[in-house]
Amino acid sequence: MLQLQDVSKTYHRQANDVVGLDGCSLRVRPGEFVSVQGPSGCGKSTLLLVAGALLRPDRGNVSLDGTDPYELPPEARARLRAGTIGFVFQQFHLLPYLSVVDNVLAAALAQPAQDARGRAMELIEHVGLAHRIEHLPGELSTGERQRVALARAMLNRPRMLLADEPTGNLDPASSDVVLKYLADFGEAGGVVLLVTHDQQAAGYATRSLHMADGRLLDA
Repeated sequence: MLQLQDVSKTYHRQANDVVGLDGCSLRVRPGEFVSVQGPSGCGKSTLLLVAGALLRPDRGNVSLDGTDPYELPPEARARLRAGTIGFVFQQFHLLPYLSVVDNVLAAALAQPAQDARGRAMELIEHVGLAHRIEHLPGELSTGERQRVALARAMLNRPRMLLADEPTGNLDPASSDVVLKYLADFGEAGGVVLLVTHDQQAAGYATRSLHMADGRLLDA
């Protein structure tokens, strides 16, 4: 489903170059929940962006379900990303002036789906927020906001979820809820790639890797 082969990425700065990825290789198969741990600045988020067809590597190959997204024109790459990948971020990235249901439906702007509203309502109920459908993000707890973001990530029936520190702003109980949903997605045959500092989060993974200085270890 996801394969990175000898992928490198360097950020060119005026003062000095910063290595984000240094020859990383990784294969993640359907049904796997892979966590990547490491200190700040080790390249975890860069790895996720490259895997998610959001950041072109300087060297190496990326394959999503047999297709290299970086060989596609920008519009085709965006369609592949929208139909294949769901993203969950630490900061939620919810639109503050939209209700819960409309925030979930925002994913349909990138990939129109049949009966998107019905699908959104099902997902909101699935993550336990049926009683919050018309609430604004500012009226929700941080754990509830992350569950909204998770429902949005799943609207287009992705085959892979990429999660960047999804429990970084959550208390332990809320973290467990979100991580259980990610684990369920993997158990149903999806791919989960999680980058995190949190040992509790990594404990839900079926395979745990580490990064240091832009290099992926134990892959």
